[in-house]
Amino acid sequence: MLGIKIGLVVAAFLPWLAAVCAKAGGSGFDNHDPRPWLAGLTGWRARANAAQANAFEALPFFFAAVLLALWSGADPLRVQSLMISWIVLRVLYLLMYIMNKAALRSLVWFLAVVVNIWIVFLPVLRT
Repeated sequence: MLGIKIGLVVAAFLPWLAAVCAKAGGSGFDNHDPRPWLAGLTGWRARANAAQANAFEALPFFFAAVLLALWSGADPLRVQSLMISWIVLRVLYLLMYIMNKAALRSLVWFLAVVVNIWIVFLPVLRT
């Protein structure tokens, strides 16, 4: 179960990773009022900021899927394996977003959603 707990924490930090990408090295950042500065970003920094918002949006479904699967009796090792897959896909999603690879980004996003749904249905799929 430690691996699952670590996976949940890593997933929770994915938006932070995207935020660091958006803000790191940017000039004129004002931490007292960051939203106007973030709204004015362009290029890869703007895409990193958009990836941050999407990462926050993806977390509730991921957390709910993991907790529901465990509560329903899914094998924790299978849940953990799928969690790792989801996290890897979400990191790839961030990279594809920053690199402006829209088609690949959408494919990776879709695969992460499929993994999320798979986690939800793990207890039903056990053999």
